[in-house]
Amino acid sequence: MGYDNHELSVVITDDAHIMALNQTYRGKAKPTNVLSFPMLDSEFTSIAPQLLGDLVISVETAMREADEAGITLDERLSQLMIHGVLHLVGFDHEQGEDEAVKMEQRSLELLRFIESNPNLDPF
Repeated sequence: MGYDNHELSVVITDDAHIMALNQTYRGKAKPTNVLSFPMLDSEFTSIAPQLLGDLVISVETAMREADEAGITLDERLSQLMIHGVLHLVGFDHEQGEDEAVKMEQRSLELLRFIESNPNLDPF
């Protein structure tokens, strides 16, 4: 992906914590599965240019979604991690159909690289 010498932080948390972050940074008073906080093009880029950013994942939401999808928690966490990392490097499915397709294709490529379940979809 071109970010071999970069770092990111990952916080695994609960629904209450991610809901508070979702309210603060997105104005949405509900839990979500993953939040991404990019650092590459931020005011901090000159201080720490190797930082991709921060990911916050709710394990409670991930567990519910894994159960609903009939996949393991590890598989769901892989999906969410990939989704969050792609947001950190500039992919954004909310910017239209073309961008959504690009992000889904890249997600699937990365998922096939790290997960053995051939039926696992990117979302």
